Amino acid sequence: MTHLQKLRTTSILKWVSLNLVETFISVSKTPFWPSGSVYIAQNSRFYGTKRGVENANIENKVRTSPASSDSNYVVKLSSAAWKAAQAALLEYLHLTRNLQFLEAENMSKNSPYFVEKLLKWVEQELDLKEIISRFLRYHPINEFEPFFESMGLKPSEYSPFLPRNLMFLSDDNLLLENYYVLCNYGVERKKIGKMYKEARDIFQYDCGVLSTKLQSYEKLGLSQSIIGKVIVCSPYILIGDVNREFVKVLETLNSIGVKFSLIEEQLMEQNSYNWSKMLRLLSLFSEMGLSEEQLGTLIWQHPGLLLEGSGDGARTLIGLLLKFGSTLDEVRLMFLQFPQIPVGRFFTNLKECFMFFLEIDMQMDEIGKIFRSHSMLLGTCTLKRPNSILCMLNVGKKRLCEYIQENPNNLENLVRGSKVERLPRSRDRERSLMVKTKFLEDVGLIQNPNEAERAVKPFRGRGEELQERFDCIVNAGLDRKDVSEMIRVSPQIINQKKNVIEAKMDFLVHDMGYPISSLLQFPSYLNYTMQRIKLRLSMYNLLTEQGKAEPMLALSTLIACSNNTFMKRYVHKHPKGPQVWQDLKKQIYLEL
Repeated sequence: MTHLQKLRTTSILKWVSLNLVETFISVSKTPFWPSGSVYIAQNSRFYGTKRGVENANIENKVRTSPASSDSNYVVKLSSAAWKAAQAALLEYLHLTRNLQFLEAENMSKNSPYFVEKLLKWVEQELDLKEIISRFLRYHPINEFEPFFESMGLKPSEYSPFLPRNLMFLSDDNLLLENYYVLCNYGVERKKIGKMYKEARDIFQYDCGVLSTKLQSYEKLGLSQSIIGKVIVCSPYILIGDVNREFVKVLETLNSIGVKFSLIEEQLMEQNSYNWSKMLRLLSLFSEMGLSEEQLGTLIWQHPGLLLEGSGDGARTLIGLLLKFGSTLDEVRLMFLQFPQIPVGRFFTNLKECFMFFLEIDMQMDEIGKIFRSHSMLLGTCTLKRPNSILCMLNVGKKRLCEYIQENPNNLENLVRGSKVERLPRSRDRERSLMVKTKFLEDVGLIQNPNEAERAVKPFRGRGEELQERFDCIVNAGLDRKDVSEMIRVSPQIINQKKNVIEAKMDFLVHDMGYPISSLLQFPSYLNYTMQRIKLRLSMYNLLTEQGKAEPMLALSTLIACSNNTFMKRYVHKHPKGPQVWQDLKKQIYLEL
């Protein structure tokens, strides 16, 4: 039992979402181009008269501030303008800054935000390449911006990583060195940004260190292509020595007969994976009693159990089933029969079924029974909304609960996309309908037996309850024929509980002094809430005592009018009326 409790407490894990905070560095009067702006030296001087003249011409063709006022300016530029700006950037990076041609080309073609920023500084589209080339010649850029963007990072993502005191890539030799190691290893340039964001330390390794680490994983029998994919998904394994958890996962998979190539095929490089969590899930499956053969078959058929959330989904599912009282053997059997759907979808279906049962007021012990006996069914069912099902089946919540509890497999008839047919009336419902019909016939509300079914629809409750409510009104001092007429005019009267009806009549007669016969002229009085009745009649009674209102006004005049009308007609007639109204309102609503 201690072991089971331990499993229950350790299986459910919390997800922690990390929000990247965008930080913007604002540096004034700096000799280089800071993040998010183009630096233009004021009154700059150049060696030689010709260059000075060229620069003056360029200054006349560029803006002193970006074209932020015209958000559509860049969009209006032609594709030729974009190509010209990219060509100018390529020329600058390769010929002026001596970056490798492939790298310069990648940066110019895969940094659209940076190119757009360049274009916003241009006054005209004519000779655009020449203008930007000359502009860049005399106004060096922060090369880290297009570099990080070409690695797949957005400005909001790379902004915190921009060096404060550097602007040229050549000033960070280790960054470029390790970047080229990854490129030469086969990692796509646009995916290196993800690695940089998650494990920046690997880009500060000394020369040869990163290559040695990659070779150490090759010694485990993994191909270069597999390692390239794994390090994109889990770059942290390149920090420190060979990652132990990753190695143990490899060993476990090998022992149960699962080739790592199967896992590699399912890896999604935009995701991040935690091999420590995967190892814990594999250990948990072993502790649950799965043999190596059974575990191998399970992972081979459902690798998503291991990869979705690095096993978080599977562990949470185990914890949920244990919480509902399932034994480890029952959970193990469920996994051995696991359907061909993502574990995330299976878990979502379970949660939606649980919420469905709560909405139809099913008891918790009954919910637990269904979860323990039919967890596989619940995980594969995507149910319609409860209100839709109640309407389609033409039943109440109690009858729907009985329908599901009698045979949980009936849930298959309630899934989305299925045609739902009305349920036959239960014996209890047939009996209740007969009693209700007889009651309505006795009080004269059903004249034509053929219309009995339509006539009973406005009335809620069993026949015995309706009779009880009817009798309580008669016992208050009214004639049966008069009460029948009241119900014919306002059927909702006897849809309320007996104690509610009695409370409203008692307040009217004993507290306010109205005769019970006043209900004959305004039976709808009983339909209004007790708060509305008590607030308005209490206020009216105080005004009557002060001589500000006529006594014994008709109930319909006091109760049926809108709040604005009541305030205008009665409350505002007294100087302190609004304050008294608010005090009464607080008192009455607290009591009820």
